[in-house]
Amino acid sequence: MYLVLFSFLSCLMPCFCFNRKDDNESHCGLLKQWLESASVSVEIGKSGFHRAVTATVELSSDVGEIQVLLIYRWPNGVYVDPYQLFSLSHQSGWQILIDSTIDLEAPAHKTSGFVSYVYPTLVGHTPRLLKVTIPIHGRYSQPSFEGRAFTSVNIKPPELLLRMKKCIQLKNAEPYLVMNAPCTADNSSMCSWFMQHQQDHGTRRVQFPVGNGSLVTPICSGTLLVTLICCLALSKYMWKHRI
Repeated sequence: MYLVLFSFLSCLMPCFCFNRKDDNESHCGLLKQWLESASVSVEIGKSGFHRAVTATVELSSDVGEIQVLLIYRWPNGVYVDPYQLFSLSHQSGWQILIDSTIDLEAPAHKTSGFVSYVYPTLVGHTPRLLKVTIPIHGRYSQPSFEGRAFTSVNIKPPELLLRMKKCIQLKNAEPYLVMNAPCTADNSSMCSWFMQHQQDHGTRRVQFPVGNGSLVTPICSGTLLVTLICCLALSKYMWKHRI
């Protein structure tokens, strides 16, 4: 009896493994098609120190249920406000994870760039067109002694990564890259994500105002002089009225 059962299971195992392998290759084939047709572009809105970076992701028209991840590599000239993003994420249909602590007050020359992971919240099939708008803020730069009124900061489009739970491994990975990144914005575990080896990065240049370094001395001197005059006037008033 046991011999017959063992023989029966031994016959079923190759069929199960073969079907599972075919199923994996089928889903990975779809993932390859979506990677080939995917594109990312970025636009900068608003003006001054407060801007809005809108990333547009275009996928093929027959996209199924996949996970999308956008990785932003921000330069040191800008920052994002975690508290602002937390309130926006509940309204805008995405979640964000930042790789480091953000100092909101530090100037540009005393900070470094950082990375943020943005996860669009998708229900059911992934739409062909995705738009994610992230508010950013310019950092104050060192004053210019060369007469420059603005400083430039380059903003790159995010890297687009795709993941499909039913695709375990892509064969012949080139021209695709496999990256380990957090599975979700909770950062509880790492997953393998796939991206194009060469993505079209249409970098956008943003200009922020800078101070005039030649005015540092007269402004500081004037501020100190006004402070001293006010202190003397206040002291005289207090002495006269015995305060």
